[in-house]
Parts: sequence; C-alpha cells; structure tokens
Amino acid sequence: MAKETTRQGSRYTPPIPRKQRKSPAWMGIMLLAFLILGVLAIMLNYLSVLPGGASNWYLLGGLGMIFVGFGMATRYH
Repeated sequence: MAKETTRQGSRYTPPIPRKQRKSPAWMGIMLLAFLILGVLAIMLNYLSVLPGGASNWYLLGGLGMIFVGFGMATRYH
C-alpha cells in the first residue's frame, strides 16, 4: 500500500475503500420496516381501524416512521 501524503490544512479527503462501505444486513430490513409501517399507519388511520379512531397522532407517527426510513436510506450502501 502506498502511503499518501497531504499537506497540513488541505481539504482533500481520501476515498473510503469499497470493503468498508457495506451496510449491515439489519439496516436494510429496518429501513423497509420503517417505510412500510409508516405507510400502513397512515392508511389504517384513514380507514379508522386503529384504536381511538382517526387521530392526527397516528398521522404524525406514520410520517415520522417514513422520515426515519428515508434517513436510513440515505446512509445505506
């Protein structure tokens, strides 16, 4: 392996090797689970199937789960 030298204060960031870019298997499963559960919570809220009837809190929870799923998708390799 060749040693790379950079001058102090340089903004160069060496690329991450491909073998380190692999996400764990649980991350893909959790990503899909958050997305599916978020959509399911919103759909069930509109169908008034959830306990307590239709509520804005169910919508907020569903949108939060979708937001977390998209956030995880940006980090997935």
